[in-house]
Amino acid sequence: MTRLLGYVDPSEPHFVAAVLTIAFNPLFWNVVARWEHKTRKLSGAFGSPHLACCTLGGAILLLNVLRSHCFTQAMLSQPRMQSLDNPLAYGMGLALLGVGGVFVLSSFLALGFTGTFLGDYFGILKETRVTTFPFSVLDNPMYWGSTANYLGWAIMHASPAGLLLTTVVALTYTVAILYEEPFTAEIYRQKASQAHKRS
Repeated sequence: MTRLLGYVDPSEPHFVAAVLTIAFNPLFWNVVARWEHKTRKLSGAFGSPHLACCTLGGAILLLNVLRSHCFTQAMLSQPRMQSLDNPLAYGMGLALLGVGGVFVLSSFLALGFTGTFLGDYFGILKETRVTTFPFSVLDNPMYWGSTANYLGWAIMHASPAGLLLTTVVALTYTVAILYEEPFTAEIYRQKASQAHKRS
């Protein structure tokens, strides 16, 4: 880590922008989704929970595009690491990008759009917990697939700044998981409790 820091200027504007977008995105979607769960104001404003959820999903996708752009610009504005600048490392980065892409895409296909973009906070609940691939091999595969994508992208660019930013991505997702999982579990516990009372 000390060696990586020797290559990175953390005060460089592109790097700062990347850190801010990495940290902001999960904060944004968690705050908005919890506010919606508590008030149902987005569903009311858009006329339906599905439309409100899809709108939030669109905003999240745009924010993720911005985050990836900032991540790439931060890498391009900082020095490359010579020991990573070789075909073997590039191939490893490409493989990580492929694995990450599989986890992200298969997670999306398993959950659907509303399942991916916090539909349960809008009252759009799955009948049962999704346990098919990739959830059968990894918890939170969307988050860890995304992290693998950034790691692969950083290695392909031989970028110490990218590796450091990937660590920020992983830490941010870890905090998001600790924040989201108990709340989501409580939503489904309440659903099960209500179904039990009706039966």
